Amino acid sequence: MASSAVALAVLFAGVATIASARDDGPDPAPGGSGAERLRVPSAASADAGFARDMAVHHQQAVEMSFIVRDRTQDEEVRRLAYDIANTQANQRGMLLGWLDLWELPKVAPDGRPPMAWMAPGSGGHQGHGMAGMTGPAGKDGALMPGMATRAELEELRTLDGERAEVFYLQLMTDHHKGGVAMAEGCAGLCTVPAEQRLARGMAEAQQSELDLMADMLAARGAKPRS
Repeated sequence: MASSAVALAVLFAGVATIASARDDGPDPAPGGSGAERLRVPSAASADAGFARDMAVHHQQAVEMSFIVRDRTQDEEVRRLAYDIANTQANQRGMLLGWLDLWELPKVAPDGRPPMAWMAPGSGGHQGHGMAGMTGPAGKDGALMPGMATRAELEELRTLDGERAEVFYLQLMTDHHKGGVAMAEGCAGLCTVPAEQRLARGMAEAQQSELDLMADMLAARGAKPRS
C-alpha cells in the first residue's frame, strides 16, 4: 500500500511539472510583435523574486534528497527522494532560465533580503506575507522559511536507516510547507502567466507530497515537527 502511495505521488508530481513546462515562457502582450511582445518583469518584482528565491529553496531540497539516498536502503524513501530531487532540479532550471531570458540578476537588487517580494505591502500587494511558514528562517544558513539549518544538514549526514528516514521526512515536511507558501504567494503576486502556472503546479504537487510524508512518518511511529 505504502509503495503504491509513493508511486502515485511520484506520478502526480511529474504530471504537475510537465503541465507547467508546456508554457515555455512569458505570454506576449496583446497587440505586440516580436521581441517587443516579451513581458519582462523588473528585478524587484514578485516574478523575479520568486524565481531567485525558489531556485535557492529547491537547491536545498535536492541536496537533502541526495543525502538521504545514501543513508537508507528503504525503497519508498529513496523513490520519494529521487522524485523530489528530479522534479525540483528541473523546476530550478526553469526558474533560472527565466531570469536569463529576462536578463535579470540572480541576486536580489539593492541588498534586499530573501523573501522581500512576499513582505506585506511589497509592490503594492497585501495579504501574501509569510504567515504560516515554518522553520528557523535567517538562522544558521536557513535563508528562507522551511529551510534546514547547516547543523540539521550535518545531523542528517550522520544518521542511518530509519533514523535518517524520519529526520529527512521531518525536514522535507518543513521545507515543503515553506515552499507551498512561497508558491501560493507567487500564484497571487506574480504577473507572468507561465510562472503563475508553474507556481500553482508546485503548490499542488508539494501538498500531495506533504500528505504522503505524514503517512510515511506515521508508519514509522513519528510525526511532523510542526
